[in-house]
Amino acid sequence: MFAYAGPNLPHDLFEATGRNAGPLTWNVDRAMPAADRWLESKFAPWTRSVLQDWADGALDHLDAVVFSRADDSAQRLYYYLSELRRAEAIRGPEPLVLDIAKSPRPSSIARDEVALRKLAERLGVGAAALGPAIAAGNAQRAGTVASATGAKVCLIAGSPLPDERMHRMVEQSGWSAVGRTLAEEWGDLGPKVDEGAEPFAALARQLHARRVDTRGFFDRSGALTEAAAASLAKAAILWLIEEDDTTVWHLPAMRAALEAHGLPVMVATRRDWCCHDGIDAEISAFLAGVAA
Repeated sequence: MFAYAGPNLPHDLFEATGRNAGPLTWNVDRAMPAADRWLESKFAPWTRSVLQDWADGALDHLDAVVFSRADDSAQRLYYYLSELRRAEAIRGPEPLVLDIAKSPRPSSIARDEVALRKLAERLGVGAAALGPAIAAGNAQRAGTVASATGAKVCLIAGSPLPDERMHRMVEQSGWSAVGRTLAEEWGDLGPKVDEGAEPFAALARQLHARRVDTRGFFDRSGALTEAAAASLAKAAILWLIEEDDTTVWHLPAMRAALEAHGLPVMVATRRDWCCHDGIDAEISAFLAGVAA
């Protein structure tokens, strides 16, 4: 069995193995002495939980964990875990990385295909198994239906959310919340994969085109405006945690895009990922002002 961590991953390939245990989970509301010893403070909070679980033997039932190079924290954790295992400081599953490229050129897509084939070989998947898995994945994508969001919608964007705790804060003010959690980012199947092409080449093109990572070359402000329009949002919260050192560079442009779209915007930066910093009161005050 294997698990995975990070966005922009080949879920069709994972399902073709028949051994996918799903995404890693996290619990940051506990003591994490191993993480305190080996990780710097700027690692994303979820990485600390994963490293602690690894050191505690909680992941020993897995043979491997696949990390995404499309996320800075995920790829850095991969390198740390690989070195800690090499030094025999920890044991646990084998860390693997999907080393895809995101530059907007054909050579990057070709590299992605090579990376997919390498990972598939390690996981024991060939084109004969990948093709049916892609067809099944496309059927699942086609069956995904967006749920109703209510009359007053607040979009939450920025750093991936730990869970739906901020949604509940918004809902306590009489609004509906739209915003993706970290688990939803990791589990996103992405757009349809071309079933008429060679499976690995088609999956490489799909991964390269996706926009759920911190390393891709795409218009983040435009994508955010599209999300706001699709959800019929009437307000937005741009929330970035203390450890976020990638999305924060796009914050001014993202805020300007949302305001140009006609939305009141609350900006909350350098925040606690667990939301233990009074963000609930700030959200309540912001939405009360919007409603007024």
